[in-house]
Amino acid sequence: MRIFVIFLLALLGTFIIDQNIKTLFVDGYYLEGSCINLELHYNRGVAFSMFDFIGDKLKWIQILLVVSMLFIIFKDNYIKRYPFALGLLVGGALGNIYDRFIHEGVVDYVAWHCGFNWAVFNFADVAIDIAVVWILVVSYFFSNHNNA
Repeated sequence: MRIFVIFLLALLGTFIIDQNIKTLFVDGYYLEGSCINLELHYNRGVAFSMFDFIGDKLKWIQILLVVSMLFIIFKDNYIKRYPFALGLLVGGALGNIYDRFIHEGVVDYVAWHCGFNWAVFNFADVAIDIAVVWILVVSYFFSNHNNA
């Protein structure tokens, strides 16, 4: 039960923080910096606007992927090993999918422009990235199946 609570709190916390930050930018917040601008962008694709040609079907494909991921998480008991990381991952994914239903696309607002001009992301993206790194590190360094 404790593991499920950790997962659920991480998921809800990530989703709520993500949506509240995005609301600031949808409502007009803007800040220009020397390397990073905090400005509203809508991403109709996935990372780096890939697959934006799929259009409105993308949100349904992503829902199917998240449902499939949840099935595997619980079926294969990954929830027991990575409850917090999986909460971050699913919370971030749901935050971005929610945007597709409410806005023109995923609300992105951190626009990096030092050295290159194509990286725009949001809190949900960072949560997903942290979750993936966390899972990889735990799997690699703390595996019960070390083959030495």
